[in-house]
Amino acid sequence: MKTFVKAKKFVNNPEYFTRRQQILKSFDVNLIDTPVAEIIEKFLALPFCFTLQSCYGHFLYKGQSNPYSIEALPKSNNIKTVKYRIAYIAICIQECSKGKQLSEKLYDMSQIDKKYIQFGCAGWFWKRFLNSFVLQVGPERFSTEDKIFVEYKEALHIENVRNEFFKKLNILIDNIALK
Repeated sequence: MKTFVKAKKFVNNPEYFTRRQQILKSFDVNLIDTPVAEIIEKFLALPFCFTLQSCYGHFLYKGQSNPYSIEALPKSNNIKTVKYRIAYIAICIQECSKGKQLSEKLYDMSQIDKKYIQFGCAGWFWKRFLNSFVLQVGPERFSTEDKIFVEYKEALHIENVRNEFFKKLNILIDNIALK
């Protein structure tokens, strides 16, 4: 995220419910990357949050130029550099006890791999949606970039972290929904 910063503290957001309704009315699951669509729908079912944007994370390399490809990186000795469009989820969270608990659990997701998962805010989201947060998967050194170039071996690591991240995020949201 170009405007990624450390997570901000919650503030009063009197427009939360109005903004949530606007997002729910315009939501189209067909616009979501297939591997994260179910997770996004689960988030939207919770009354104390709503998603703003997401991306599964896409790898482009010689022979793979589809910017929306969700295919796994191939086993190869011929790929040197990979362009990675970062995986992320941007979410607006209500300032309430359940919302704050959710934000803590989302922060904990960064513990999967601190060097490759960041929890924070995107300045431009915050300006439009108070209490909006971002979880993103990519090398910490590129935390303010949407697209990066990495060596193939690092791309494989990012792919593994991304897959684990979405797997655990799905479990987390299931556990929250059950409470």
